[in-house]
This record gives sequence, structure tokens and C-alpha cells, in this order.
Amino acid sequence: MTQAEETIAHTGLADAPAAETATAIADTRPDFDRFEPGTVLLSGIVGSTAYGLAGPGSDVDRLGMYAAPTLSLLGLHTPRDSHVTSAPDVTFHEAAKLARLALGGNPTASELLWLPDDLYELRTPLGDEAIALRSSFLSAPRVHDAYLGYATQQFRKLLSRDPTWTHRKIAKHARHLMRLVDQGYELYTTGHVTIRLSEPERYRAFGERVAADPEAARPFMADAEERFATARSVLPREADTAGAEDWVLRVRRAFWEG
Repeated sequence: MTQAEETIAHTGLADAPAAETATAIADTRPDFDRFEPGTVLLSGIVGSTAYGLAGPGSDVDRLGMYAAPTLSLLGLHTPRDSHVTSAPDVTFHEAAKLARLALGGNPTASELLWLPDDLYELRTPLGDEAIALRSSFLSAPRVHDAYLGYATQQFRKLLSRDPTWTHRKIAKHARHLMRLVDQGYELYTTGHVTIRLSEPERYRAFGERVAADPEAARPFMADAEERFATARSVLPREADTAGAEDWVLRVRRAFWEG
């Protein structure tokens, strides 16, 4: 059986009304036909919808991973390693690039490996292997620097009080600042991250407070820095790059053409 024949596809959303969800998915579902047949390894719904923070008018963001045909990587002109569109909001990374991003602790790319089962729209055996290996991509320094670092960037943007930012945009950035801190701390201290937030209203309330006064985020960030500084991480100092490399090589063998 080929990789394409073994593809497992399923859809589902838990945090929006059924009719509204069906419409959103129909409007923004990725165009898998842009890739070579059978090369998409994993695809799912991410972002606000996955977190449980989506509101009226929210986009449905999607993230996926594909394998470039191995021979195409050997010539002078190699194929692009990411495909990004904004209408719909879809990002697909080539397998090796997603592995590198995950090894670097990138919260956005890593999210694809930690989704609840009902948010995956397409799964394959090699995609499931990547999910099974997700802990191998983790290291304490990378997770600390990526999640807390991204949250700090968001905090600085909020304090800049950009006059072009609307109340809605400020609230959104504040929600994601809080989410990055909480998810990063969970991952740092437990080795697991929960994508679907258990208390979305807490994040919405924080967003509204910060939108009214960005200084309201300062105590939260001071506490976040203290929590990370005093926490004992369960993660290793170094990620299992050998395991990640073995998986990438399995992908290359599966998509060798000759």
C-alpha cells in the first residue's frame, strides 16, 4: 500500500456551532491539489479556533506538512519549503523545515504536532510518526526562549501603543500573550501542551483589560518571568536531533522517485 493509499482523513471542530463551523471549513479548506498527489503528511485546524478563542468573524487558520519528492531536493534549484496563503489562512511546511522549526521550539509550527484528534483534517502514517516523536523535538532552553520570548515581544508591542491598532487588535494580541505564557509554562514543566484552552473566558477578560490599558499586562509578564525562572523543567537540555533526523530520512525514502 502506498503512502497516498494509507492516508487517513477526518474533520471536526468542537468550539463553534455546527452550521457555522461547516461553512467556515467549506470556505477555507486547504487546496491539497497544489501538492504532488500523496505528499501531504498532516494537516489540521490551528489558531483561535483550536484554542477556543474564536469569535464572530474569526478566520479559520490551518497548518500542514508535506514531503517534497526526494529527487527534487538534489538539483541546483530546490523547491520552496513553505506555502503560505492569507485567503484562506493556510500554511504548509516541508517536512524537514517543520522538523527544524519544532527543534527550535517554534510555538506556531509545533502546534501541528499537539492538536486534539478532532482538529486534524488529514493524517498519514508518516504524519502520525511525527506526532509520536513530538517530545523528541523538545529541549528546555528552546521552549523557554521561544514561548517566553514570543510573549515578551507581544508585550513590547502592546506597550508601544501603536495608534493604528484597534481595541480588537490589542485584545487579540493580549490574549495570545497570555496563551503563549501558559502553554509554554505547561510544556516547560510537564513536557505536554494543551492546545484547547480550558478557560477561554479568562483569556478574553485579560484581553479586554489590556485593550483598555496596556499597562495591565505588566504584572502578568513580571509573574511569568518569575514562574519560568523558578520552575524546574522536565525537558532535556538538548532535543533528540537523531530521532528527528531518522524520521526525516524515512520521509525521504518514502518519497524517493527513480
